[in-house]
Amino acid sequence: MILGADIGGTKTLLGLARDGALVVDRRLANADFPDFASLLAAFFADTRTDPSSITGGCLALAGPIADDGRSARLTNLPWNIDADALSRRFGLPVLRLANDFAAAALGAVTAASAQRLTLQEGEPLLTAPRLVVGAGTGLGMAIVLPQGGQWHVISGEGGHVAFAPADEQQMALWAFLHARHGRVTWERVVSGPGLAAIHEFVAGIVLPPEEIAARAIADANGAERRSLELFLAAYGAFTGDMALACLARGGVFLAGGIAAKMLPMLQQGGFLAAFNAKAEHAALAVAMPIHVAIDPLLGLHGALRLACE
Repeated sequence: MILGADIGGTKTLLGLARDGALVVDRRLANADFPDFASLLAAFFADTRTDPSSITGGCLALAGPIADDGRSARLTNLPWNIDADALSRRFGLPVLRLANDFAAAALGAVTAASAQRLTLQEGEPLLTAPRLVVGAGTGLGMAIVLPQGGQWHVISGEGGHVAFAPADEQQMALWAFLHARHGRVTWERVVSGPGLAAIHEFVAGIVLPPEEIAARAIADANGAERRSLELFLAAYGAFTGDMALACLARGGVFLAGGIAAKMLPMLQQGGFLAAFNAKAEHAALAVAMPIHVAIDPLLGLHGALRLACE
């Protein structure tokens, strides 16, 4: 029995897998518990799980992990997670700690075809790197390499590379953001807060990103649609640049909540046009498959796979 967890700032997904198959999962609100150990105890009680039956596990979390890999602190929640202390309290084997986006990346590239939507078929090379990009609260990026029948995940900070405007409107957006932040990174543009900032730039109104997206999909002529189109053009340009940087002929995967919520707009072409607009390397960009990961348990499935490696 393998234990997996996807620990975010507001919720935690926990699951148990046997022989590679998920047998039980729960979604718990972090605000209901003083620390992760209490949440884990509630999971064991609710699922009537004997911790001594667990043979391995991985906790994927949104926060920096200590250099020794044994402890971590969540970025947006005052929780410290100590793998050794959890093992002593519950009688668990040593649990692996991993970055939450690394788990999501592994979940994305190993998901069944039914758990992804293809935006561009491309010409995939099975031995080539995969790129996983995820816009949400921030902008995550990871490279996944096939190695001897397994996968090696390399986390990156591509979201903090400097934003490169592609036209006059994007140059004006850069100036708008530069006046506010100084250095303008891609994450300032391609993220939930980035979409809100884009709409403020376009319409002079501050709205939550979820509302901007909903209005954009409902009304093709509103300011929200113009904001979302600008956002998707930037998202496509960034993803295409990162895909060229690692020659992601194995495939490009969009993870994170934003992509799943914007499927109708992603399928209309603005993202793809910007992804493929690579001048003399346009043919190489077109050869890269692009998929949207739609598995709601992506990070949990990735954590369970990491536990077995």
